[in-house]
Amino acid sequence: LWEGKSVAENAAQREEKDRFQTLGDLRKQWTESGVETSRATVYRCRIPQVKPLLNQKQRQKRLTWATEKQHWTVAQWSKREMPKCLKSSVKYPQSVMVWDAMSAAGVGPLCFIKGRVNAASYQEILEHFMLPSAAKLYGDEDFIFQHDLAPAHSAKTTGKWFIDHGIIVLNWPANSPDLNPIENLWDIVKRKLRDARPNTLGELKAAIEASWASITPQQCHRLIASMPRRIEAVISAKGFPTKY
Repeated sequence: LWEGKSVAENAAQREEKDRFQTLGDLRKQWTESGVETSRATVYRCRIPQVKPLLNQKQRQKRLTWATEKQHWTVAQWSKREMPKCLKSSVKYPQSVMVWDAMSAAGVGPLCFIKGRVNAASYQEILEHFMLPSAAKLYGDEDFIFQHDLAPAHSAKTTGKWFIDHGIIVLNWPANSPDLNPIENLWDIVKRKLRDARPNTLGELKAAIEASWASITPQQCHRLIASMPRRIEAVISAKGFPTKY
């Protein structure tokens, strides 16, 4: 099970204005300017990828991690539940933080969070949202839980919580969003939010819920099935960031 967190933004600034334009609008502007291009090219230019900075120690840990997982099958990766905390690059008049989780079987319920997340509040989220999510996605089957190295995640009390609940946690290399398929899932959610253009907190929450509910198990499975390729990409890049 894989984890995630949040959409949090301020009022739109002028330099962010074209982020709310549709791909069709942008493509039309380029065409009128004499530039012929595809919809896919417009999207790539509109939303640049941001690669994390990795020091030598982090690159080595990523490489070691990938080498250890090199022979994992898609079936093995499908045993993971991934929660995530999303930070969107889209600006809205309102802000909200969201916890969510996915697996190869689909997505779990959303949790809208108020305030900062510490170890105690994170464990509350795990208790009231992660466990029901795992029950929905896996039933009585065993699973492996994945989250990043945020302080609330790596706290000793959080580690004890997992031990007490008999849940295996996947070791995770720092600064590795390219190894986390839920990042790609939230790219889909963010694109739909741009089309929805929410203005109020209620509209933003409703748009997030609608977008998240539209994610299909097939989309989730395709992302999980990409894990062997991600592993190979990290090994080929000797631990440096990859295209994912």
